[in-house]
Amino acid sequence: MLKKELRLKYKALRKALSENDIESMSLEIANQALSLPIWDKTYFHIFLPIEPQKEINTEYLLHILAGKDKEIILSKSDFETRKMTHFLLTENTKIVKNDYQIPEPVSGIAVPSKQIEVVFVPLLAYDKLGNRVGYGKGFYDQFLSECSPETLKIGLSFFEPEEQIRDVFENDIRLDYCVSPRTIFKFILT
Repeated sequence: MLKKELRLKYKALRKALSENDIESMSLEIANQALSLPIWDKTYFHIFLPIEPQKEINTEYLLHILAGKDKEIILSKSDFETRKMTHFLLTENTKIVKNDYQIPEPVSGIAVPSKQIEVVFVPLLAYDKLGNRVGYGKGFYDQFLSECSPETLKIGLSFFEPEEQIRDVFENDIRLDYCVSPRTIFKFILT
């Protein structure tokens, strides 16, 4: 399928999810993530969910990261430049929803993209090759291109992968893993 078709399909599938579905599947995803080979890393980037879009509740993952004494990084989006600025999450971090209902840190201790070792990536859909479909603004492709080549990119999804996304671009950055409620998909990048 094409990205445009996948966006429509997966927005509709998400819309059909109840609050209980979202909470139980988000918890299952967090539990699955415990099996990932990432826990020797220190700097973890995570997104906070856009609730009206029925995104995965990453609060469960946040608790795991905090419990393992990991450095947690959140981003703030600039919709004019389509770039993200990354900040260390501390007890003093103030979170505010922007005009798009994205919870973001107001400010804080900046962290360069190259320092981030693991990125939990939001997505609408993905395929069996690790290609992903987001909302189409390019924020994450830009951000991931600034990260170290060793940075692990981990998608989080309520759903299983599509066979293939047909309109993948050269600059699209593939995932290393994707965690669903039932399994972890590992992508062999060639």
